[in-house]
Amino acid sequence: MKTLRNVAAGAALTAALAGGGMYLAMAAPDGAATSTTPSASQHKGGHQANGITEQLLTGDTAARVEAAVTDANPGATVVRVETDAEGAAYEAHILKADGTSATVKLDASFNVTGTETGKQR
Repeated sequence: MKTLRNVAAGAALTAALAGGGMYLAMAAPDGAATSTTPSASQHKGGHQANGITEQLLTGDTAARVEAAVTDANPGATVVRVETDAEGAAYEAHILKADGTSATVKLDASFNVTGTETGKQR
């Protein structure tokens, strides 16, 4: 009788674990557990020039850079925004409406000071 109870308990535990695993698998978004390649928007800065390492922008600063860049480049998609190691205060890597890539440079007052086309790091 004790063996029958142990077998029944083991079967119930196995069923519970299998059911829980299926529940978790269904709850996860498609590809959530298998994606290891960061998307373009997840790509961090890190380019270094003149002894300065670029840093990814966040918060209000990122929002202001993105707003200035999209005002100057209607239809563009911002890939990332970061500090600039090559003379400007900020830079934004974008995909223009025509699909070409560009890097937009901005000063500390969020004014666009230049655009380098075809340059995407």
